[in-house]
Amino acid sequence: MKRFLLIVVAMSAAIVSLAQRPGVNFPLPQNPDTLRILAVGNSFSDDGTEYIPGLLEAAGIHNVVIARLYIGGCSLERHCREYEEGANDYIYYKSTDNKWETVSKNATILDGLRDEPWDIVTIQEVSNNSGTYETYQRWAPKLISIIRKEVTNPQASIVWHMTWAYASNSDHGAFKLYDKNQKVMYDSIVSCVTRTREDFNIPVIIPSGEAIQIARGTRLNNENRVPATSKVYQLTRDGFHLTRQHGRYIAACAWFETLIKPVLGKSVKGNPYLLEDTEYSITPKDARLCQKCAVKAVESFK
Repeated sequence: MKRFLLIVVAMSAAIVSLAQRPGVNFPLPQNPDTLRILAVGNSFSDDGTEYIPGLLEAAGIHNVVIARLYIGGCSLERHCREYEEGANDYIYYKSTDNKWETVSKNATILDGLRDEPWDIVTIQEVSNNSGTYETYQRWAPKLISIIRKEVTNPQASIVWHMTWAYASNSDHGAFKLYDKNQKVMYDSIVSCVTRTREDFNIPVIIPSGEAIQIARGTRLNNENRVPATSKVYQLTRDGFHLTRQHGRYIAACAWFETLIKPVLGKSVKGNPYLLEDTEYSITPKDARLCQKCAVKAVESFK
């Protein structure tokens, strides 16, 4: 028995050591008793995850803990600096029974990372820099190292959240970095995410940005129905954050299809959730189209 315990301890230490080495990642878990997902991000991860509990409830799934730890406009660099300074600037939301609850409005990054033995931790770059690979190169490895050091599950899978390009009429100050051209920004994001997958060994991508871009080519896009000066344009509510109806729903479907389907075996396709518990309910026809856009995006990034 003593020898067996020594072997177990040695194996555990080896796993921790391996997990903390640069470039090491782990696959998504398979059929865990409880699936635990933490999104470390900013308001774009807030947009992307808002409707996941509703989709889970509609799918009859009650064994997922999902949380979002975010600061509005937070970059990879700032996450690293928040860690170094021990600052408590994060808002921490968590869903344990398919309903969001506020854990803290003055959390540290460690409060989130150490709260649960997370199976999946998602990261992303701030929208300003989403198409600027130099910021990925400099700060993504540092944030990954922090996560590896501090999470209590040494085999957690680190996943990348691909965000979306701004609406073509966006007045966001950073849009000039992309010549105020949505396609330039979209192509830059795709290039950065593709390189990130290879350079940092992050094979799983949540393609919210791809799903939104696909949806912009469907009737869900409102550019022909509202003035080009409208803030609510091309699935955004202000030129960059997603609309609280179809935009957020599409992104949540992309998260669901990327993380829930391969782990728990249920696709978002055919999910009956129609945002009835919000003031932004959608039709079954629109829900099917949103789901189709998300599934297509996920397929393209496999």
